[in-house]
Amino acid sequence: MGSKSSVFDMIGPVMIGPSSSHTAGVVRIARAAIRVLGGSPENAVITFYNSFARTYEGHGSDKAILGGLMDFKTDDPHIREAFDIIKERGIQYTFKSIGNASVYHPNTIKLVLTKGAKTIEVIGESLGGGLINIAEVDGFNANFTAQSHTLIIKAQDVAGAIAFISNIIAQEQTNIATMSVSRKGKNDLACHVIEMDSGIRATTIDYLKTIPWIKDLIYIPDIDL
Repeated sequence: MGSKSSVFDMIGPVMIGPSSSHTAGVVRIARAAIRVLGGSPENAVITFYNSFARTYEGHGSDKAILGGLMDFKTDDPHIREAFDIIKERGIQYTFKSIGNASVYHPNTIKLVLTKGAKTIEVIGESLGGGLINIAEVDGFNANFTAQSHTLIIKAQDVAGAIAFISNIIAQEQTNIATMSVSRKGKNDLACHVIEMDSGIRATTIDYLKTIPWIKDLIYIPDIDL
């Protein structure tokens, strides 16, 4: 099951220009990534691929990604001053570009973000009209849009795990819009990515975190809330 595109999605969001792919989508990729991290980073390594690698400076994607890392929304006028503001906040960043990476979508960004002892890697794709796909999280296939409430659960690959997690979510009276499970190798950790139509209670998240075979849980509300 997947969510349907609306007229708003096709026209694109209210944003700081010039392009929904190069600005609005980029902001949203960064805002999704900092929710995986648990806040704005202290250090960011930002790699632009393919089309983005050639155009990120001229089309404002550099300002957009920095603004998103500071949790600015797509229409926030402060995006124009992102270079100055991020310097004031003491966030360190490095830009890289790789112009010919055939394995990636034309508009792809990889973010390696560090906050304290935690480092995460997120690969995002800007699909046009402000729509995004978070393709990978920490090397696991993810493929979520950040338009829905999303759970990312890293767990031991135990029998019955999917049914158990699904049952807990069902008790919250919310529908699962999409669910995917991936793992890096046999008997390795599995990564469950679950997009839901509505949010779940903090007490339910806390309960899931107590399950011994669940090793990490990230809850990302709709990033435009």
